[in-house]
Amino acid sequence: MDIRELDRRAMAVTAKILYGVTSDQMDNPTPCGQWSLRDLLAHIVGQYHGFALAASGEPTGVEAFRPRPVGDELHGTYAAAASLVNEAFAEDGVMDRKFYLPEIRDGGPYPAPMAIGFHFVDEVVHAWDLAKAIGAPAEFDGEVLATALSISGQVPNDPAVRGAGFAFTLAVNADPSAPTLDRIVALLGRRSDWTPAR
Repeated sequence: MDIRELDRRAMAVTAKILYGVTSDQMDNPTPCGQWSLRDLLAHIVGQYHGFALAASGEPTGVEAFRPRPVGDELHGTYAAAASLVNEAFAEDGVMDRKFYLPEIRDGGPYPAPMAIGFHFVDEVVHAWDLAKAIGAPAEFDGEVLATALSISGQVPNDPAVRGAGFAFTLAVNADPSAPTLDRIVALLGRRSDWTPAR
């Protein structure tokens, strides 16, 4: 399966969750560190812009990935950013390019399938974060979950690259028989039983 198709399917889950977000939920806490829902959405939109630029194969700086506040036009801002990254990943020849990702390890360049895999895993976990923040389900198909689990298991669980200031915190223990999504988020430092009161 083309990683781009799996990424699109994961983004569709994010979009479904996001369209259930109301203005009075924007300050809700999320499982993603100290970020509010507003902060998390700004991060997601910023990452879409950064990855869209990285898909050109040209070197990119950290500023390209900066959070982009969504303001009062949440749904329109999200839809525009999602369209931007989907179109960039769909360009002819993109899978033969290298992506510069300055926020990841040495910045690359990374082969396109690997780079889009990074985006894909980030998408799955942040969709779960969004869902938890508003008390909604995050419903992915089995192929998306199986691939996300495989990629998540390859992310180094090293304090030198995980924790405060990094994309993910250290992995937490999860029951091997737990649902696949619970195991994915545990590998990337989330507790599957997270609640806003935690």
